[in-house]
Amino acid sequence: MKTKAVRLYGKKDLRIEEFELPAIGPDEILARVVSDSLCMSSYKASVQGTDHKRIPDDVAENPIIVGHEFAGDIVEVGEKWKDHFKAGDKFAIQPALNYEDGPVGILSAPGYSYRYLGGDATYVVIPNEVMELGCLLTYNGPGFFPASMAEPLSCVIGAMHANYHIKPGSYVHDMEIVDGGKLAILAGVGPMGLAAINYAIHREDRKPSLMVVTDIDQVRLDRAAHLYSPELAKSKGIDLRYINTSALNDPIDHLKELSGGEGFNDVFVFAPVAPVIEQADQLLAFDGCLNFFAGPSDPNFSARMNFYNVHYAFTHIVGTSGGNTDDIKESLEMMEKGLDPSGLITHIGGLNAVPEATLDLPNIPGGKKLIYTHMEMPLTAISDFRELGKKHPMYSDLADICDRNDGLWSVEAEDLLLKYCG
Repeated sequence: MKTKAVRLYGKKDLRIEEFELPAIGPDEILARVVSDSLCMSSYKASVQGTDHKRIPDDVAENPIIVGHEFAGDIVEVGEKWKDHFKAGDKFAIQPALNYEDGPVGILSAPGYSYRYLGGDATYVVIPNEVMELGCLLTYNGPGFFPASMAEPLSCVIGAMHANYHIKPGSYVHDMEIVDGGKLAILAGVGPMGLAAINYAIHREDRKPSLMVVTDIDQVRLDRAAHLYSPELAKSKGIDLRYINTSALNDPIDHLKELSGGEGFNDVFVFAPVAPVIEQADQLLAFDGCLNFFAGPSDPNFSARMNFYNVHYAFTHIVGTSGGNTDDIKESLEMMEKGLDPSGLITHIGGLNAVPEATLDLPNIPGGKKLIYTHMEMPLTAISDFRELGKKHPMYSDLADICDRNDGLWSVEAEDLLLKYCG
């Protein structure tokens, strides 16, 4: 089986190549990738090359396939797994395998470490360990792109599950955000911040009573408020406020006033910016938990923290990177029940767009960039479909569908695109 894939050979060396996949063994699965969402983690791996902990040292001789937020369908199942999977099953993959015998040990992950498994490919071979570890997951919902978005959503699910608080008079940690508490999401209207807002509003087991989302970009704040409105949040029992901190003389005082002067039980930081972290620290309530979600690329990155409060006010700090398998299962279940992740997506492209887009990802505005691997298409903003449709009927048809869906991507738009690409 031939595949076409984007392979990493070293720092900033991404190549689109067609090559023969090995025949699957009795404990392997052959799969067709349909969609992959580009991630900043792939950008970091691509620019760092073998300096990245998940990239094998011999990548120049044995390149890996990039991309880890992918979905598709199963083509062929090895004998060992025929009672668990069948051809035609739609799938998503949990890339955080935590597999000690992987190409780079326990940090091995699809999209970073494997020669024949990554999201930016037409066909892939899924090795035995993915199934052994329960990381190949079937998806029974509509379309493919929601399953691609399940991995990024699982990251914010994992972050909220990882926050903790202490029972008074004990050392027992209560895991999770405070039910009915006050939640702040700082620098929170990028793609992952939007995922966190979407999840907090729609989860069924616990919710904050107050959720404050901050940023300094009013356009992005307005878009977030349109996608996930205070009215929608109110219908779910949440008082949602969007705040542009650049317009405030004293953001700390203003935000604390919103919290009733007590501060916030849970504060999430979605940008690796020292002043934002320091602001978050000042917003913590007694027994408040700060989750530093945004991973920096600088190994010497640091910020000032108030350790008087760590000792006397029992404030905590955690950092999360990715979600575990239970988190992605929760994510897929929410997608199957109708959670719509399309608000995160602003650009669509084909496999040919991946190398340039991945290496330039920090400079491309908007949200998630969704790739369909079996087609050629420049990375295109959904907002540009109408203008491009003046010369190409596909874009015109896509614009009509997106306009009917409040300017957002949808399963209907995906179905049309897949028909165009055969």
